[in-house]
Amino acid sequence: MRVVEILEDACRGHKSPLNAMSVDVEEHFHAAALANAYPRAGWAGLESRVTASTESVITQFDRWGAKGTFFTLGCVAERYPRLVRKIVDAGHEIASHGYDHIRVTDQMPQAFAADVTRTRKVLEDIGGQAVLGYRAANFSINDRTEWAFEALADAGYRYSSSINPIRHDHYGSPDAPRQPFRPGPGPVVEIPITAVPWLGRRWPAGGGGYFRLLPYGLWRRAVRRVNCAEARPVNFYFHPWEIDPGQPRAKVGAVARFRHYVNLDTMQSKLDRLLAEFRWGRMDQVYAEALAGGALARSAA
Repeated sequence: MRVVEILEDACRGHKSPLNAMSVDVEEHFHAAALANAYPRAGWAGLESRVTASTESVITQFDRWGAKGTFFTLGCVAERYPRLVRKIVDAGHEIASHGYDHIRVTDQMPQAFAADVTRTRKVLEDIGGQAVLGYRAANFSINDRTEWAFEALADAGYRYSSSINPIRHDHYGSPDAPRQPFRPGPGPVVEIPITAVPWLGRRWPAGGGGYFRLLPYGLWRRAVRRVNCAEARPVNFYFHPWEIDPGQPRAKVGAVARFRHYVNLDTMQSKLDRLLAEFRWGRMDQVYAEALAGGALARSAA
């Protein structure tokens, strides 16, 4: 018996929700923790590992019957178009991660609009499917860059998943709603990364480095809480480089080294447990009702 069947019993006989799985398709040297070691000007000369690691993710998802949304950088798509087509052919959703991993906070509105328009066209031309979703580099849409939602709407996007409603030293919007919401008068819906309230603050429950670094049991409890107690899906993400323990080691400080390299060798086995215990699908499917105009959050609950 799959553990997911046991979880359905834990949800008092109701089938556990289909959760949203997403992958931020970028190179290891795009990670913010390694910015000091890998300046943007030198990226072209660095070893690329994104194809092998992303193909490994596709294989792992297929093994568990999981689908997901692959937020892909435009520069990666242009360099490796066959990778984009493999993602699409495997039944996954292609979405935009911007062109070359520039934070929204580091762009002027006109430059941002050009970036997201260009990336959407690149991905649609290569993948042959409509690109509805966008995720900002380092969750860099916040209360200072809310103008970005209008630019996304103008470029044809239907949703964003660019807000992580927690407190973090590099990103975070701890006062934002935890559930999908409409951030302005336009059609774009924001689908935040999952967080759970506990002891007076919000705690990450949507993956990323936290999933790799913390014990798996904490994640099982968090997902079950959201699925059963709150009766809603989890919005989870990770990066292909997080399952690549063979990547080069950059010379960075202790904190950056800890954040980027710890548990790379165990990440894939933890993902196997997560994929086996819960149900996972594409964001455009999991949040289809919200994207069609269904009920949306009105507060930061």
